[in-house]
Amino acid sequence: MIDLLIRNGTVIDGTGAPRWRADIGVRGGVIVSVGPTDEPATRVVDADGLVVAPGFVDLHTHYDAQLFWDPTASPSPLHGVTTVFGGNCGFSLAPAEGHADYLMRMMARVEGMPLEALEAGLSWDWASFGDWLDRLDGHTAVNAGFLVGHSALRRVVMGEGGAAEASPVQIAEMQRLLAGALAAGALGFSTSTAPTHNDAEGAPVPSRFASTDELIALAGVLASHRGTTVELILAGCLSTFSDAEIDLITSVSLAARRPVNWNVLGVNPADPARHEHQLAASDAVAARGGRLVALTLPHSSGIRLSFLTGFVLDGLPGWRPVMGLPPDDRMVALADPVIRAQLAAGARSPEAGVLAGLARWEHVQFAEVFAPSLRHLTGRAVGEVAAEAGKDPFDLLLDVVVADGLRTGLKPGGAVVPAPPTETELAVRRDVWTDPRTAIGGSDAGAHLDMMCGAVYSTALLAQVRETGVLTLEEAVHELSDVPARLYGLKGRGTIAAGRAADLVLFDPDTVGFGSEHTRADLPGGASRLYAEATGVDRVLVNGVEIVAEGSFTGAVPGTLLRSGTDTETVPVPGTPSVV
Repeated sequence: MIDLLIRNGTVIDGTGAPRWRADIGVRGGVIVSVGPTDEPATRVVDADGLVVAPGFVDLHTHYDAQLFWDPTASPSPLHGVTTVFGGNCGFSLAPAEGHADYLMRMMARVEGMPLEALEAGLSWDWASFGDWLDRLDGHTAVNAGFLVGHSALRRVVMGEGGAAEASPVQIAEMQRLLAGALAAGALGFSTSTAPTHNDAEGAPVPSRFASTDELIALAGVLASHRGTTVELILAGCLSTFSDAEIDLITSVSLAARRPVNWNVLGVNPADPARHEHQLAASDAVAARGGRLVALTLPHSSGIRLSFLTGFVLDGLPGWRPVMGLPPDDRMVALADPVIRAQLAAGARSPEAGVLAGLARWEHVQFAEVFAPSLRHLTGRAVGEVAAEAGKDPFDLLLDVVVADGLRTGLKPGGAVVPAPPTETELAVRRDVWTDPRTAIGGSDAGAHLDMMCGAVYSTALLAQVRETGVLTLEEAVHELSDVPARLYGLKGRGTIAAGRAADLVLFDPDTVGFGSEHTRADLPGGASRLYAEATGVDRVLVNGVEIVAEGSFTGAVPGTLLRSGTDTETVPVPGTPSVV
């Protein structure tokens, strides 16, 4: 007897092969047949008119905390994601060992998770990575795996002295902790030297103080643990890689004997030199025997800004003191004409650098306004509203923000509607997305909750396929499922075939896409986040169990907690010896 028979669907199996019409039989969480079958089924789902594809694999999320209060990892599964990886950018919640408060506040600052949600939604009583990992086992709707964050390792070993180079003894202790975490099932190691990564006090996060020797020593621990990987973000990820960074990445890959991936490769068809330079780094690493893969998003992840959090805005010259005030005091300051003039001058000054574009206040869009008397402004451009009111755009913007209790969601340049992509632009995107030096991902889902909802990346790609033909649907599904699964060595997932895990997504190719971002106050402690539903995604199965049915969560939690060596296999790096 088959547990579930999915009839009449159009199967796109994730390998890139042409679609075909077939039935899929599932028993015990595993696909047992693809094609005709005479076996009776306990349950039958008619997939006529729908594509049946392998569940999508999101390599770069920050669901480490959210899964404790939301086992669905919402909204990612609504967009077809069945497997998520956390612990990225050098940030994990374990090991903690007496430093939970620091880690909690660091995560709140650097990854945009509301502090009140972290305080109310987690117990923070674990010590080791294995102890933390065990808390999630059997309690997730999705398959989930986690890397060990370098900043957590450093904080536990070095405490408040982590703003310095580690001694050989301290490095050895970090290696010991990392090895213990990998033995407990951690999928690898992540680190960051990005200048944007600062802790709750505004100081660089611990990993930014690591020496090259420390990074290589920690990467070397992975070579003895099957099915592990490395993720990193360097200063050059945000601009262009330096020769020294390419040397570092090569050394890390060779020491770990594993691929290295980084986040996130931007693609601007009008300026191809930058992404070509970044991709050339993969060639340089490969020439010396390592492997480097760039994660790249298939859509613009336009962010929201808010005067309530002040993140990004506090980077404008002269803005930090005002943005650092308590909310009530901040509103008083923002209403003061003298302070307004100072802020406006700072935003227009040469020191604003890459943030200077924010000062085009007339092009900012009111993405979401909360005060009932002002909600009619949602979706409108500041300049348009200012002209009607006969006011300066910056003054009008601050008038609304103050009247809205600072909650207003703002989109920079939101009033500018981009032109449809040209054939040349589509060709550039296609080339990058299908390049073996890249993998589609980098959603950051679960992080920066007041600024974006990165979980839409998968349905955004599928919608583009329909609207522009930038890829075939077979290519898009391959890039969303099998490519990331193979990069992390996932066993039995990423494609549809007999014997594979029944991680499946059923979607309508004519309507698949995503809805608009909106605020939901559904986090612990009454905190809010940006959220976006999907369109056209009918059902999502994890290990043969529906976690999404007719576009809504079922409440089932059939996910597997992915552990290295058990659920993953080692992905070889050509220039290193054969190892576990």
